[in-house]
Amino acid sequence: MCFLPLAAVNADKFLPMVKQLLSGLGVSAVIFFLTLLFALPLGLLIASGRRSKWAAVRWFFQLFISVMRGTPLMLQLFIWYFCPFYLFDIPLSDLAFCGIEYRYSAVIIGFSLNYAAYFSEIYRAGIEAIPRGQYEAAFVLGYSKSQTFFRIILPQVIKRIIPPVTNEVITLVKDTSLAFSLSVLEMFTVARQIASAETTMMPFIIAGVFYYIFNFLVAGFMAFIEKRLAYYKG
Repeated sequence: MCFLPLAAVNADKFLPMVKQLLSGLGVSAVIFFLTLLFALPLGLLIASGRRSKWAAVRWFFQLFISVMRGTPLMLQLFIWYFCPFYLFDIPLSDLAFCGIEYRYSAVIIGFSLNYAAYFSEIYRAGIEAIPRGQYEAAFVLGYSKSQTFFRIILPQVIKRIIPPVTNEVITLVKDTSLAFSLSVLEMFTVARQIASAETTMMPFIIAGVFYYIFNFLVAGFMAFIEKRLAYYKG
Protein backbone atom coordinates (compact mmCIF):
# COMPACT_ATOMS: atom_id res chain seq x y z
CA MET A 1 0.00 0.00 0.00
CA CYS A 2 2.82 2.42 0.74
CA PHE A 3 3.92 2.21 -2.91
CA LEU A 4 0.58 3.30 -4.34
CA PRO A 5 1.44 7.04 -4.23
CA LEU A 6 4.53 6.28 -6.32
CA ALA A 7 2.70 4.20 -8.87
CA ALA A 8 0.07 6.90 -9.23
CA VAL A 9 2.59 9.19 -10.94
CA ASN A 10 2.45 8.46 -14.67
CA ALA A 11 4.88 9.58 -17.34
CA ASP A 12 2.70 12.56 -18.31
CA LYS A 13 3.09 13.98 -14.83
CA PHE A 14 6.64 12.80 -14.17
CA LEU A 15 8.46 14.98 -16.72
CA PRO A 16 6.67 18.24 -15.78
CA MET A 17 7.40 17.38 -12.14
CA VAL A 18 11.11 16.97 -12.88
CA LYS A 19 11.16 20.27 -14.79
CA GLN A 20 9.58 22.09 -11.85
CA LEU A 21 12.05 20.53 -9.45
CA LEU A 22 14.95 21.48 -11.71
CA SER A 23 13.69 25.06 -11.60
CA GLY A 24 13.73 24.87 -7.80
CA LEU A 25 17.19 23.31 -7.94
CA GLY A 26 18.36 26.36 -9.89
CA VAL A 27 17.19 28.63 -7.06
CA SER A 28 18.91 26.37 -4.50
CA ALA A 29 22.12 26.55 -6.55
CA VAL A 30 21.96 30.36 -6.65
CA ILE A 31 21.56 30.47 -2.85
CA PHE A 32 24.46 28.04 -2.50
CA PHE A 33 26.92 29.88 -4.73
CA LEU A 34 26.05 33.39 -3.49
CA THR A 35 26.41 32.23 0.10
CA LEU A 36 29.89 30.88 -0.60
CA LEU A 37 30.80 34.01 -2.56
CA PHE A 38 30.10 36.20 0.46
CA ALA A 39 30.70 33.85 3.40
CA LEU A 40 34.20 32.61 2.52
CA PRO A 41 35.94 36.03 2.40
CA LEU A 42 33.76 37.38 5.21
CA GLY A 43 34.76 34.42 7.36
CA LEU A 44 38.43 35.32 6.87
CA LEU A 45 37.70 38.89 7.94
CA ILE A 46 35.83 37.69 11.03
CA ALA A 47 38.68 35.32 11.88
CA SER A 48 41.09 38.27 11.72
CA GLY A 49 38.83 40.26 14.04
CA ARG A 50 38.54 37.26 16.35
CA ARG A 51 42.36 37.30 16.71
CA SER A 52 42.65 41.08 17.03
CA LYS A 53 45.00 42.52 19.65
CA TRP A 54 42.24 44.96 20.68
CA ALA A 55 39.99 43.36 23.27
CA ALA A 56 36.84 45.26 22.24
CA VAL A 57 37.15 44.09 18.62
CA ARG A 58 37.96 40.56 19.70
CA TRP A 59 34.97 40.40 22.06
CA PHE A 60 32.63 41.82 19.42
CA PHE A 61 33.50 39.09 16.94
CA GLN A 62 33.41 36.43 19.64
CA LEU A 63 29.87 37.53 20.48
CA PHE A 64 28.90 37.59 16.81
CA ILE A 65 30.19 34.04 16.29
CA SER A 66 28.48 32.85 19.46
CA VAL A 67 25.12 34.28 18.39
CA MET A 68 25.36 32.98 14.82
CA ARG A 69 26.31 29.46 15.94
CA GLY A 70 24.06 29.41 19.01
CA THR A 71 20.73 30.26 17.36
CA PRO A 72 18.82 28.39 14.62
CA LEU A 73 19.48 29.51 11.06
CA MET A 74 15.74 29.57 10.36
CA LEU A 75 15.24 32.03 13.22
CA GLN A 76 18.02 34.23 11.82
CA LEU A 77 16.31 34.23 8.41
CA PHE A 78 13.08 35.46 9.99
CA ILE A 79 14.96 38.20 11.84
CA TRP A 80 16.75 39.45 8.73
CA TYR A 81 13.50 39.41 6.79
CA PHE A 82 11.23 41.18 9.31
CA CYS A 83 13.85 43.42 10.95
CA PRO A 84 13.58 46.35 8.45
CA PHE A 85 9.81 46.60 8.93
CA TYR A 86 9.52 46.10 12.68
CA LEU A 87 12.59 48.09 13.72
CA PHE A 88 12.73 50.81 11.08
CA ASP A 89 9.16 50.79 9.73
CA ILE A 90 10.43 50.21 6.19
CA PRO A 91 7.88 48.45 3.96
CA LEU A 92 9.41 45.27 2.59
CA SER A 93 8.17 46.19 -0.87
CA ASP A 94 10.50 49.22 -0.77
CA LEU A 95 13.49 46.91 -0.35
CA ALA A 96 12.97 45.15 -3.67
CA PHE A 97 16.05 45.42 -5.89
CA CYS A 98 15.87 45.21 -9.70
CA GLY A 99 12.49 43.55 -9.39
CA ILE A 100 13.81 40.94 -6.92
CA GLU A 101 11.79 40.64 -3.73
CA TYR A 102 13.54 41.38 -0.46
CA ARG A 103 12.89 37.83 0.77
CA TYR A 104 15.65 36.62 -1.58
CA SER A 105 18.09 39.23 -0.26
CA ALA A 106 17.19 38.28 3.32
CA VAL A 107 17.98 34.63 2.56
CA ILE A 108 21.41 35.49 1.14
CA ILE A 109 22.19 37.83 4.05
CA GLY A 110 21.11 35.25 6.62
CA PHE A 111 22.96 32.35 5.03
CA SER A 112 26.13 34.38 4.37
CA LEU A 113 26.47 35.70 7.91
CA ASN A 114 25.65 32.37 9.48
CA TYR A 115 28.15 30.41 7.43
CA ALA A 116 30.76 33.15 7.71
CA ALA A 117 30.73 32.56 11.48
CA TYR A 118 31.41 28.84 10.98
CA PHE A 119 34.06 29.44 8.33
CA SER A 120 35.78 32.00 10.56
CA GLU A 121 36.39 29.40 13.27
CA ILE A 122 37.75 26.98 10.67
CA TYR A 123 40.08 29.70 9.38
CA ARG A 124 41.18 30.58 12.91
CA ALA A 125 41.97 26.95 13.74
CA GLY A 126 43.97 26.63 10.53
CA ILE A 127 45.93 29.83 11.15
CA GLU A 128 46.75 28.92 14.73
CA ALA A 129 47.95 25.46 13.62
CA ILE A 130 50.82 27.02 11.65
CA PRO A 131 54.08 26.85 13.66
CA ARG A 132 55.24 30.19 15.06
CA GLY A 133 58.68 29.58 13.60
CA GLN A 134 57.36 30.22 10.10
CA TYR A 135 56.38 33.77 11.05
CA GLU A 136 59.82 34.34 12.54
CA ALA A 137 61.58 32.91 9.48
CA ALA A 138 59.53 35.17 7.20
CA PHE A 139 60.47 38.18 9.35
CA VAL A 140 64.16 37.30 9.07
CA LEU A 141 63.80 37.06 5.28
CA GLY A 142 62.35 40.56 5.17
CA TYR A 143 58.68 39.74 4.51
CA SER A 144 56.08 42.21 5.75
CA LYS A 145 53.14 40.95 7.83
CA SER A 146 50.78 40.99 4.85
CA GLN A 147 53.32 39.23 2.61
CA THR A 148 53.93 36.61 5.28
CA PHE A 149 50.21 35.94 5.64
CA PHE A 150 49.20 35.82 1.97
CA ARG A 151 52.34 34.18 0.54
CA ILE A 152 53.33 31.75 3.30
CA ILE A 153 50.59 31.24 5.87
CA LEU A 154 47.35 31.38 3.85
CA PRO A 155 48.32 28.71 1.26
CA GLN A 156 49.09 26.28 4.07
CA VAL A 157 45.92 27.22 5.92
CA ILE A 158 43.80 26.56 2.83
CA LYS A 159 45.29 23.09 2.50
CA ARG A 160 44.66 22.29 6.15
CA ILE A 161 41.06 23.52 6.23
CA ILE A 162 39.76 21.87 3.06
CA PRO A 163 38.24 18.84 4.91
CA PRO A 164 36.24 20.86 7.49
CA VAL A 165 35.25 23.41 4.85
CA THR A 166 34.00 20.54 2.69
CA ASN A 167 31.77 19.39 5.55
CA GLU A 168 30.29 22.88 5.91
CA VAL A 169 29.79 23.24 2.15
CA ILE A 170 27.93 19.92 2.02
CA THR A 171 25.78 21.05 4.93
CA LEU A 172 25.06 24.27 3.06
CA VAL A 173 23.65 22.33 0.11
CA LYS A 174 21.10 20.72 2.44
CA ASP A 175 20.46 23.91 4.43
CA THR A 176 19.28 25.75 1.31
CA SER A 177 15.98 23.97 1.97
CA LEU A 178 15.50 26.30 4.97
CA ALA A 179 14.75 29.10 2.51
CA PHE A 180 11.24 27.65 2.36
CA SER A 181 10.59 29.48 5.66
CA LEU A 182 10.53 32.78 3.69
CA SER A 183 8.49 31.26 0.86
CA VAL A 184 11.46 31.19 -1.51
CA LEU A 185 10.74 28.67 -4.27
CA GLU A 186 13.84 26.53 -3.89
CA MET A 187 13.74 22.81 -4.56
CA PHE A 188 12.30 21.62 -1.24
CA THR A 189 9.48 24.17 -1.40
CA VAL A 190 8.64 23.12 -4.95
CA ALA A 191 8.72 19.44 -3.96
CA ARG A 192 6.38 20.10 -1.06
CA GLN A 193 3.92 22.02 -3.25
CA ILE A 194 3.87 19.27 -5.90
CA ALA A 195 3.49 16.54 -3.30
CA SER A 196 0.54 18.38 -1.75
CA ALA A 197 -1.15 18.98 -5.10
CA GLU A 198 -0.56 15.48 -6.51
CA THR A 199 -0.84 13.57 -3.21
CA THR A 200 2.34 11.62 -3.88
CA MET A 201 5.75 11.38 -2.25
CA MET A 202 7.54 11.08 -5.61
CA PRO A 203 8.62 14.78 -5.60
CA PHE A 204 10.45 14.25 -2.31
CA ILE A 205 12.25 11.20 -3.71
CA ILE A 206 13.29 13.09 -6.84
CA ALA A 207 14.40 16.07 -4.74
CA GLY A 208 16.43 13.72 -2.54
CA VAL A 209 18.18 12.34 -5.61
CA PHE A 210 18.92 15.86 -6.84
CA TYR A 211 20.33 16.88 -3.43
CA TYR A 212 22.52 13.78 -3.40
CA ILE A 213 23.86 14.47 -6.91
CA PHE A 214 24.51 18.10 -5.97
CA ASN A 215 26.43 17.04 -2.87
CA PHE A 216 28.27 14.32 -4.79
CA LEU A 217 29.53 16.90 -7.29
CA VAL A 218 30.48 19.35 -4.53
CA ALA A 219 32.38 16.67 -2.59
CA GLY A 220 34.17 15.59 -5.77
CA PHE A 221 35.18 19.15 -6.58
CA MET A 222 36.48 19.74 -3.05
CA ALA A 223 38.43 16.45 -3.21
CA PHE A 224 39.95 17.64 -6.50
CA ILE A 225 41.06 20.90 -4.86
CA GLU A 226 42.55 19.02 -1.90
CA LYS A 227 44.49 16.78 -4.27
CA ARG A 228 45.78 19.79 -6.23
CA LEU A 229 47.03 21.37 -2.99
CA ALA A 230 48.71 18.19 -1.76
CA TYR A 231 52.15 19.76 -2.27
CA TYR A 232 51.46 21.99 0.76
CA LYS A 233 51.82 19.08 3.13
CA GLY A 234 53.30 20.17 6.42
